[in-house]
Amino acid sequence: MVKMGVELVLTYVAVLLAMASIVAFATDPTQLQDFCVGVNNPVEGVFVNGLFCTNPVQVTADHFLFKGLNIAGNTNNKQGSNVTLVNAAKLPGLNTLGISIARIDFAPYGLNPPHTHPRATEILTVIEGTLYVGFVTSNSANGTNQLFAKVLNQGDVFVFPQGLIHFQLNIGETAAVSISELSSQNPGVNTIANAVFGATPPISIDVLTKAFQVDKRVIQYLEAQF
Repeated sequence: MVKMGVELVLTYVAVLLAMASIVAFATDPTQLQDFCVGVNNPVEGVFVNGLFCTNPVQVTADHFLFKGLNIAGNTNNKQGSNVTLVNAAKLPGLNTLGISIARIDFAPYGLNPPHTHPRATEILTVIEGTLYVGFVTSNSANGTNQLFAKVLNQGDVFVFPQGLIHFQLNIGETAAVSISELSSQNPGVNTIANAVFGATPPISIDVLTKAFQVDKRVIQYLEAQF
């Protein structure tokens, strides 16, 4: 009887493991590019969803090392901010690990403008200074978009969910620095203003005037900035 009981338990375990394996392989991997159009002939392919792998016998510790994140980025620009992203393209050892890191430098009152990461959730830690940060939810059933925002000081941590519009503004009179970890080796970034008013070729002005409910001259002015 004991032997039969053990065999029954082992059978259940085997079935559960088999079911878990089916679930594990039942979904596609997350995309690592905006799109990846399939080709019938592999010779015609240029990109893969990620990177090709180095032969393990040729891998060294240097493949897992990046130097320079201690160096401040140049914030001498219109927004007064600079993002130094370390992804799989800069740190090969990150390939397939689903993570990357970024240093964000802010001049006094500098802004990392509203943007999204289509493939990553971001968790930000303030290293120096004071930041006003926030994200906006996607459209709700009643047509509203809720803003979640906080003022962060040194050592504070804030999370921006994947794909949602978010921003960071230095509200101090001195420079600020933050570090972000992102849940993708290639999180991507879509800066809202650049995408809407600086697309190539440009989005039809008829679309934008109706979307923003403003005069065409306003749209033309905004497009001229990008």
